[in-house]
Amino acid sequence: MTMHRRPVGRARLLAALGALVTLAGTVLPWWTVGGDPGEIPAISGNAFESTGILVFVAALATIALVTLPYATDRPTQPDRWQAYAAVAIVGWAAFAYRIFDLAMSRAFSFAEPLEAFSRSPGLWITTIGLIVLARATYDAYREPRFR
Repeated sequence: MTMHRRPVGRARLLAALGALVTLAGTVLPWWTVGGDPGEIPAISGNAFESTGILVFVAALATIALVTLPYATDRPTQPDRWQAYAAVAIVGWAAFAYRIFDLAMSRAFSFAEPLEAFSRSPGLWITTIGLIVLARATYDAYREPRFR
């Protein structure tokens, strides 16, 4: 039995990198309230609240899509740009809904503009990971089709 040896390619490397960055962003705080002198103790939350968990699942699904062709001895059908696009759309939709939800709950109230970066690093890192995943989807769309 010979294993299928397909080159990884730029799109899949980017997708894996984007998924890893997204996974890192999901465990970091997405919001923080309080913690300053004279305020309540700091309370924070990450992606494992509300629809943010779907961003985590999308990152895991991306890693599964990248590794799937190397787990079998022939090319697999799900390893197409459409699968990466579907995962990216789910990730972006869940991310956008969570940001909307946080904005409505007033978890994004900052005394200074730079607090938007220091009080929610997970959101920014997750955004970078999802952008990389979207770019990987575009690269997968542009690559020649394997048979």
